[in-house]
Amino acid sequence: MRIGVLSTGNMADALAGHWVRAGHEVTIGGRDIGRAQRLATRLGGGARAAGLRAAAESGPVVLAALPFGAGAQVARELRAALDGKVLIDCSNPVGAGFRLLTEGGPSAARQLAGAAPGAHVVKAFNLCHEDVWRMRPPVFDGRPLAVPVCGDDEAALARVRRLVRDAGCEPLAAGGLERAGLLEATAALFIALWVGAGADVQAMAPPLAYAAGPRP
Repeated sequence: MRIGVLSTGNMADALAGHWVRAGHEVTIGGRDIGRAQRLATRLGGGARAAGLRAAAESGPVVLAALPFGAGAQVARELRAALDGKVLIDCSNPVGAGFRLLTEGGPSAARQLAGAAPGAHVVKAFNLCHEDVWRMRPPVFDGRPLAVPVCGDDEAALARVRRLVRDAGCEPLAAGGLERAGLLEATAALFIALWVGAGADVQAMAPPLAYAAGPRP
C-alpha cells in the first residue's frame, strides 16, 4: 500500500516505522524537506521524503499526524489532493488542564472531514503515547493492544484495519465518525488520569465476562 504521512513528528515516526517494516511504500511529507528527509532516511525501507502536497498525492491512504487545529488547516490547503483518499486522524484536542478543546463543538475528526470533504476520514491511533506505538509490537501480558477505529466508509475502514494489524495491534470497531468525539474525550480523560493522577485506567473496567454484571 502507498501511504502519505503529513508530519515529521513523533507519531509520524512511530506509526510509519511499522508500516515501512510491513513493506508499505511510505512518503513522509513536511514543510521542511530536510526534516522529512532525515525521518525517511531513519525509517529506511524505501521511505522517501516530499512536500506536504506530494505526500498527500502519493497514495490512497494519508496519515494526518498533526496537532489539533493544524490538521484542519493543512487539509484545507490540500483539499483537492485529498479527494477520494483515506485520511487517518490520530490527533487529540487536549489542552491545558487536560481540557477537551472541542467541548460543545465538532470533534477534531469532524473538523478534518469538513476541511477535506472529499476524503474518507477515519479516527484511529489516538489513545496511546507515541512510545507505545514504537513498541515491536505493542503487546501487554500476551494480549495485543486494541485500537478503536471510527469511520463511515467501509473500504476506508478495511484499509485502516489492515494498518492496525501491521502495527501488531487488533482493530476494534468503534462505530461511525460521529463517535470520534467519544474517542477524543476518552483520550482527554485517560491522559488526565495517567499523567495528572498516576492512575491505572485499565483498572476502571471489569473483564468482558463481567461487563453486563456478574453471572450466576
